[in-house]
Amino acid sequence: MKVFGIVGHSGMGKTTLLERLIPELQARGLKISLIKHSHKDIDIDHPGKDSYRLRAAGCQEVLLMGKSRWALMHELNEQAEPPLSYLLDRLHECDLVLIEGFKAENFPKLEVWRSPIGKQPLGTDWPGIQAIASDGETTHSTLPVFNLADTPKLADFVIQHASEFVA
Repeated sequence: MKVFGIVGHSGMGKTTLLERLIPELQARGLKISLIKHSHKDIDIDHPGKDSYRLRAAGCQEVLLMGKSRWALMHELNEQAEPPLSYLLDRLHECDLVLIEGFKAENFPKLEVWRSPIGKQPLGTDWPGIQAIASDGETTHSTLPVFNLADTPKLADFVIQHASEFVA
């Protein structure tokens, strides 16, 4: 499986870009998976549901199976977050894993940067960032800059630069 990352400060539009990129890449015949890293505490389960109650009772893992999808919830219980390589090993085989976040890991990435947010681009200060997708000009970086709205060109870049993940 090849990997490619989308990174940037909060609020820059990473998820919005991914919403456009995924169908574009699928239309080119690629089977896509995604790993999203959040610094917030996440919960896909809800109080009162059976799975929530059983997880709260002390299960290390709860696998919830429904009619059209399943989800595995794993409690960290004060343990450190697992490395990206561990998470990648849990995915089924696909052509490309898109990764939102994990900006400190060294794999090829595209930074999403929009000037109205008022923050400087991450640029070459973070490993693997090879270009910037922006809604305007940036003079803050020596990296190539793509138009954030040009989904086909961004998909070309992702395909050309995706690579195997080496931990």
